[in-house]
Amino acid sequence: MTLNTKMYRELLYSAKTIFTISVIFIIIMGCADSDKVADDIEKIQVDLEIARFDREFASANPANIPALQKTYPYLFPTQYNDSVWIAKLKDSLQIELLSEVDKNFDDFSKETEDLTLLFKHIRYYFPGYEIPKVITVTSDVSYNSRIILTDSLLLIGLDNYLGPQHKFYQSFPNYISEGLDKQFLISDVANAFANQVVPKPKDRNFLAQMVYYGKELVLKDKLLPFISDAQKINYSGDQLAWADANEQQIWRNFIESEYLYSTDNRLGQRFLDLAPFSKFGLELDNASPGRIGRYMGWQIVKAFMDNNEVSLQQMLSLSAEEIFTKSKYKPNK
Repeated sequence: MTLNTKMYRELLYSAKTIFTISVIFIIIMGCADSDKVADDIEKIQVDLEIARFDREFASANPANIPALQKTYPYLFPTQYNDSVWIAKLKDSLQIELLSEVDKNFDDFSKETEDLTLLFKHIRYYFPGYEIPKVITVTSDVSYNSRIILTDSLLLIGLDNYLGPQHKFYQSFPNYISEGLDKQFLISDVANAFANQVVPKPKDRNFLAQMVYYGKELVLKDKLLPFISDAQKINYSGDQLAWADANEQQIWRNFIESEYLYSTDNRLGQRFLDLAPFSKFGLELDNASPGRIGRYMGWQIVKAFMDNNEVSLQQMLSLSAEEIFTKSKYKPNK
């Protein structure tokens, strides 16, 4: 039987119509599911306790030290006697540090709102999670430990979030000072939580390391839908745009150089660690952002989540090899 042109066109039109309706239906259902998740998260109750220890210490006098020690024993190591803390109260650098923090975080309402939203999302995906007490402190600009999260406490070193141009950071390389901005505070807190729930990779190869960081970033996609992708990976907008535009070239370089299953530790230093740029050994190096391997791991894990019906917790427990194989990852052109 032969179809005439009119019948063929009618069938083709019907097929296209059915396909279009199906796509629209899928989109509508996806939006409905997202709306339901958002509604469920909004209903979660979080009683967030925030103590501004930085301000309490700034306004204290020597007579107040015993009371502060009683309230915050974990902030006063027993190997130091009271004279150390009294001297700190009088130290001009400490006074200036506390003053700058107070100026930059006079109003903590935005941070409080973000922390509350973050912990609501954590409670949704990890129902048994106990919300820690939040304590703001100064850390003598110890940026490597700006966030400390334990089972019951969240310590935030506010002196690490005064803005990249702040005078306290003038001696730091740009790639470090650029991250010392309050826009990244909530992302850093989510990182600290991710370090508790994302299993460390058992394999030593580069792919396993990339996927590990990809899991962290996909977790942040779920926990921090209210911030930008650039903030999640601690990039500037331009750095993220560069990564998006060069994803295919980056992937081709990794494949052609046979990096994926290499156990060369230097690959972590070149593509995963905090650095001014990623080190391909090409002319484009200086234009690239550091930690580009984390970005690539993010794309792999996102592709896996898009192509497989698994929960967030199930994904976190899977091996890098399984995630990569089932991701069907293809870089954007």
